[in-house]
Amino acid sequence: MKLYTLFLLILMGFAHFNIAQESVNPSMLNAMSNVFGVTVEGGATFGMTDYTKSKIDYNGRASLEYYLPSSAKGNIGLFIFGQTGFIAGRIPPSVSLNQTDRFETKLDLLGGGIFYTISIHDIIYPRVEFGISNIWFTAKDGNGNILPFNSTGTYSRYMLAFNGDIGARFMLSKNMSINLTGGIVVGKKDYLDNVKAGNSNDMFYTANAGISYYFGRLKDSDGDGVPDSRDMCPNTPLGVKVDEFGCPLDSDGDGVPDYLDKCANTPSGVKVDADGCPLDSDGDGVPDYLDKCPNTPTGVKVDVNGCPLDSDGDGVPDYLDKCPNTPLGVQVDADGCPIKKETVVIIQPTEIESVVLNGDANFEFNKSVLLPNAYPVLDSLVSTMVKHHDYKWEIGGYTDGIGSVNYNIRLSQRRAQAVVDYLVSKGVKIHNLNVVGYGKANPIATNDTPEGRSMNRRVEIKVLSKNNQ
Repeated sequence: MKLYTLFLLILMGFAHFNIAQESVNPSMLNAMSNVFGVTVEGGATFGMTDYTKSKIDYNGRASLEYYLPSSAKGNIGLFIFGQTGFIAGRIPPSVSLNQTDRFETKLDLLGGGIFYTISIHDIIYPRVEFGISNIWFTAKDGNGNILPFNSTGTYSRYMLAFNGDIGARFMLSKNMSINLTGGIVVGKKDYLDNVKAGNSNDMFYTANAGISYYFGRLKDSDGDGVPDSRDMCPNTPLGVKVDEFGCPLDSDGDGVPDYLDKCANTPSGVKVDADGCPLDSDGDGVPDYLDKCPNTPTGVKVDVNGCPLDSDGDGVPDYLDKCPNTPLGVQVDADGCPIKKETVVIIQPTEIESVVLNGDANFEFNKSVLLPNAYPVLDSLVSTMVKHHDYKWEIGGYTDGIGSVNYNIRLSQRRAQAVVDYLVSKGVKIHNLNVVGYGKANPIATNDTPEGRSMNRRVEIKVLSKNNQ
């Protein structure tokens, strides 16, 4: 009755999980999902009975298995099996049990249970099994005669047993593996050796090798645990961790997989090179996303913001400064050298065609902040403007051809206004100054080259007319 109950439970389990598998997304299943397997094994047995000396004997086993659906690397499964074999033992003649010093018991088992296996690169599958079975057995002496207690019905010639196995399967191909398994079978009674003695039941160990053949197994060519049918990144190198689609993990989302990424945890949205490191276009050691002074010439020393060092703080970077160590606060020219005020000459307005301030040298990049480089030129105009206050001047801002019209007009207007603010701070009357933002209009060079665009980024100061004209 117990045997029938066992088979009923196993069959109900098969039916239940076959229905349950429909709730698992088929595109997420691993290679062993919904797979049937047939296994044949054989090997040695070693009894643990009331006889003091055990003898190695042999057994054979065949099983049918079913692997449940799984989206992970491991699978739970169900199995039924049949097993046959022998256990044998002997005791010293002086300690006779049931008038024989040797026994050999024929065993036939039928049972089932549950197993768990996990994939290692689709090559090795470690495995554990637990189950129950019914054992039919016949105990004989060393000459092949049925022992008295067995033949007279002193005890039942079958019993319930618990089975446990551990081992591994090694894939030879998509559908076949070789297996190594060690197991234990523990009987519910103590009669496998024809006698009952002591406080423990009879048991025996098995050590088997065999082969398995699988039906319906999904192929996983690169062994990453994701079947080819849903592997969006085939040929992943062995051992590389992948996501559910079989693609190498990219933890920082920079487009370079973790196993190739030499700069992990790159901030989101930052452009990187082939090694996953933030781009450093000018090679100054400060990545572009932190570099406030892009396009620094090669070899120039920079600060943490990627801007050329200006050790004396005169507004002229060290690599251009021909007069290092200028005292703090002293106005300098474009070469970083102090301006001698007595050399300033007041020029007649009619002698000035136009004064041009280059945008790259006199303003912060893409901003309207006036740099100290512009001060000497503007200071030379202040004297003329103040002395000849009857003249009106135009301060016109220009940009290169990159960007929208509206943006460039606003930027050129702000830069022109910055020049006006400086002149007014030096004493020039604001009503003598006319501010105009021309944007990308009136280029003086081509916008197709970096040099040309640099020339077009400028502020022009020119005389308009006398105020009474």
